[in-house]
Amino acid sequence: MSVDNDDFRRRIRSDIPHSARVWNAWLGGKDHYPVDRELADVVSAAYPQMVDIARASRAFQIRAIHHLASAGVRQFLDVGTGLPVANSTHEVAQSIAPESRIVYVDNDPIVLAHAEALLTSAPEGRTAYVDADLSDADAVVDEAAKTLDLSEPVAVLLLSTLGHLVPAEGIEVVQRYLARMPSGSYLVLCDTVTTPQTLAAQEAYASGDNPPYLVRKPEEITDCAKGLELVEPGFVSIDRWRPEEDDAVPVDQWGLVARKP
Repeated sequence: MSVDNDDFRRRIRSDIPHSARVWNAWLGGKDHYPVDRELADVVSAAYPQMVDIARASRAFQIRAIHHLASAGVRQFLDVGTGLPVANSTHEVAQSIAPESRIVYVDNDPIVLAHAEALLTSAPEGRTAYVDADLSDADAVVDEAAKTLDLSEPVAVLLLSTLGHLVPAEGIEVVQRYLARMPSGSYLVLCDTVTTPQTLAAQEAYASGDNPPYLVRKPEEITDCAKGLELVEPGFVSIDRWRPEEDDAVPVDQWGLVARKP
């Protein structure tokens, strides 16, 4: 994989917020432009829990990967990975099983540039990056199959990502990913649930010149996992999914880990 400098400059827009960079701002990162920071602040002002949600989503991701890698999963497809941060998927998985294989998927040119520079692998394993839209499920899986063995279980991660699609399309896209995966594969999924407060955040986010991010009714998340077996504790606020501390405070983002029979 390589980044063509001319193509990169054509694709990058520093005058329009982008979801991966806004998310990076909420996480306290530095890989964003002033326009991303401005929108992050607008949303946080409308919905102060937004920063907590971003951090809880990252923590849920780490716990879920740790659980699955400890249970023997050795392949991960991280769709909508965003900008690299500490404890990325490959770092967590390969800290438990160095032979793990990870494929990242995103369509932000800045994420692409950082992926080439930063997403490395333990010698025993492999990492790869697919520059594609999450809705192109078959194209993503076809490209990921160059790194992953689709005859063996794969954990598909879609974390704080589906809001880029209308709910019905999101359900259909997730089911297309899982249809391509063998028995024993897993889905790791979380997204923001509909409340008056999260609807205010949705409206604030839409004030930026970018595609909207749509919050979900609970069933619009759980329907993505139809036919799968939920891993305990089931569908819960992500701070309550196998928390490291008993006093975890619930956030308005719910998630699940589910196994394909």
